[in-house]
Amino acid sequence: MRCLAITIAAFFCSVLYVKAQQTDPVVMRINGKDIARSEFEYNYNKNNGEEVLDKKTVEEYAELFVNYKLKVEAALDARYDTLSSFKKEFRTYRDQLIRPYFVTDAAEEAEVRRYYDQMKTSIGDAGLIYPAHIMVRIPQQATSADQERAKAKIDSIYAALKAGASFEEMAKQHSDDVATGRRGGIVAWIAKGQSIKEFDEKAFALEKGEMSEPFLAPMGYHIVLMKDRKQLEPYAQLKAQIKTFLEQRGLKDRLVAVKIDSLVRSSGNTLTTDDIIDRKAEELSKADSNIKYLIQEYYDGLLMYEISSREIWDKAAQDEEGLEAYFKKHKSDYKWDSPRYRGIVYHCREKDQVKSVRKLLKKVEPSLWADTLRATYNRDSVMQIRAEKNFFKKGDNAFVDHLVFKVKTEPTPLKDFPYYAVYGDKLKRPKEWTDVKSAVISDYQLLQEARFVEELRQKYKVEIFDDVLKTVNKH
Repeated sequence: MRCLAITIAAFFCSVLYVKAQQTDPVVMRINGKDIARSEFEYNYNKNNGEEVLDKKTVEEYAELFVNYKLKVEAALDARYDTLSSFKKEFRTYRDQLIRPYFVTDAAEEAEVRRYYDQMKTSIGDAGLIYPAHIMVRIPQQATSADQERAKAKIDSIYAALKAGASFEEMAKQHSDDVATGRRGGIVAWIAKGQSIKEFDEKAFALEKGEMSEPFLAPMGYHIVLMKDRKQLEPYAQLKAQIKTFLEQRGLKDRLVAVKIDSLVRSSGNTLTTDDIIDRKAEELSKADSNIKYLIQEYYDGLLMYEISSREIWDKAAQDEEGLEAYFKKHKSDYKWDSPRYRGIVYHCREKDQVKSVRKLLKKVEPSLWADTLRATYNRDSVMQIRAEKNFFKKGDNAFVDHLVFKVKTEPTPLKDFPYYAVYGDKLKRPKEWTDVKSAVISDYQLLQEARFVEELRQKYKVEIFDDVLKTVNKH
């Protein structure tokens, strides 16, 4: 019976394998690992969308995809996936994708509704008011004379308003509440309890269009004009606005944290937060291939970046001997659209320092110019020479423009340093690799990357199944 059970199980496994091969065949095998057509299609379609200018054919992309996967294999062999920094970064990306799936639309809707109901209860039957006011401030330690002046001012404003003066203009000209005064006295839509007691009592007693008499509050005298009143709008009308407001304040993150915490507690604390998210990621990956391959993309992409940084980019950028040799071999590839000036511009307190600095710089390597000037002229508390060493093009420095590139406009000398000069070389084309450092490093990195990939193709076996490749996006 046991042998029969094993045979039946093996039969069903083989059937499932054949079925999977029929629906999602292997498009390539790299280092013995099968790449399903669906994974290749996901990557191909994502990187060849409508917005991509340099679109690749399936065959062209297959070569790039192989190179990508080869770097991943090399990174796995180097055990970069075991680095704590890699694990932390991958989990950060992966969790940002997975965490929102713990919150249902219904849970978000319930939270938005709860906020609305709380707001409606807080506002109450009095509703919302839209007042404008004019305030005449009374100082905190006001004398009786101060109070009388404030009372006289508010009374004169009130008399003008009763006589037909514009409330908006009077607020702009005379209100001591500068913020609302700029808006013609407009406060905002407010509910009861959002202002001081005295203001609430007077304002909420007014009907739309009605104006209060002057009244005293802790800050001073006020006159209130009721611009409008209303009850809170229906939930359906405010739903989107409330949701946006809550989302800006971390609604989803809060709901996710609550949900995950409840799942941890319901497990009797046998599961951790990481365990819960891991299970969710596995569940979503089984249900949605796009999520599965996006997670895979995070994983592979971080590994590819890790090995590229360590084995290609950083090494190439630090290989000065290799960079110099590469530049000499490809020197004709590097040109400028206009001359450059490799040198130093310096500013002196005394006229005779101009020649002495030039004489000194002639004896010193360019890399030591700044330190030499500092040690020779700027040892004391009073700086004698100010200098800027750089690789200049026209427009970078007004002094270099005038002295080297012959711009007619003479720059204004620096304060306390009336004499200026330059020392260096004007170049029509790059002379050393450092003159075009960024471009040379970039090109050298590309060369080293091509060599690295070629080594990987020799090291790992690559099989591409052309019959399956031809069916990409055509099944």
